[in-house]
Amino acid sequence: MSSGSGRRVVVTGATGNVGTSVVRLLAEDPEVESVVGLARRFPDRTPPKTEWAAVDLRSEDPGLAGVFEGADAVVHLAWAFQPTRDPAETWRTNVLGSLRVFEAVAAAHVPTLVHASSVGAYSPGPKERPVGESWPTHGWPDAAYCREKAYLERALDTFERDHPRTRVVRMRPAFLFKRESASEQRRIFGGRFLPGPALRPELLPFLPDVPGLRVQALHTDDAAQAYRLAVHTDVRGPFNLAADPPLDAELLAEMFDARPVRLPRPAARSAIAAAWRLRLLPASPHLFDAVLRLPLMDSTRARVELGWHPQHTATEVLEEFLHGVRAGAGAPTEPMRGRTVG
Repeated sequence: MSSGSGRRVVVTGATGNVGTSVVRLLAEDPEVESVVGLARRFPDRTPPKTEWAAVDLRSEDPGLAGVFEGADAVVHLAWAFQPTRDPAETWRTNVLGSLRVFEAVAAAHVPTLVHASSVGAYSPGPKERPVGESWPTHGWPDAAYCREKAYLERALDTFERDHPRTRVVRMRPAFLFKRESASEQRRIFGGRFLPGPALRPELLPFLPDVPGLRVQALHTDDAAQAYRLAVHTDVRGPFNLAADPPLDAELLAEMFDARPVRLPRPAARSAIAAAWRLRLLPASPHLFDAVLRLPLMDSTRARVELGWHPQHTATEVLEEFLHGVRAGAGAPTEPMRGRTVG
């Protein structure tokens, strides 16, 4: 476990869904002396032991090496989901920005890099059984999110070869939700004008049952706990992070007291594609294609080697998130501003 105290930890993407939870847990950790949160815009509140630095990873010289100097660990969470209609723009932020982070970690001789990969990095896989971290990470090539996550897996392969003294940990979480992320995620995936009150059981008598639509979820705070443990624990490599049970139409129908109605994949995709072309839906049909193919993940390695155990079930996570959507819940950071619609 920990080899000492007084750690200085730098967190990129510190004001987003995962970043706000990671910064809070690190600030509460007695083994962490200071936290530096990197973001394009500063939040309204500052946790104890935390300072902020304005950094834009899209810049060719964001000045990261100086910020990383003297850090014991860098937790790299920064990511842009939008604009889905301009994959070159998300590539500049997510891929080129991440490569700048990796280069700065090496230049500053930071001993630990904890990187936010994703279930989206995995190649298509089974829905009836979970796979371990050895499953191929080539992504789904038609979805920008998956291409970018998979590309960075290859970049880290090279980084680990060239910088063996840096301990690299790759977190591959399932879909992450918490109450405070509700407004942000509604804007990213459902659209700015999706009314939260529409997501009530009495208004959803039917739920579409699309073949392959079986996914895993995790509370953001549980994922953040895994990141905190990775900072302190002498481990390397990838870790799957997911909570039980897997979410499918049958379970969701039970939650909403609705009836699942079988909907063929082509029909569901056509509806999503039409809404996306009409700019009624910000999430692209290519991401929908990927979700239908993502494997279920086995989180045994995180439980055994990190001592990690999620405190929320997937159904509890989803219930909390949906309550947040209906209430327009958010957090005092620019990406996570709350907003009630409808």
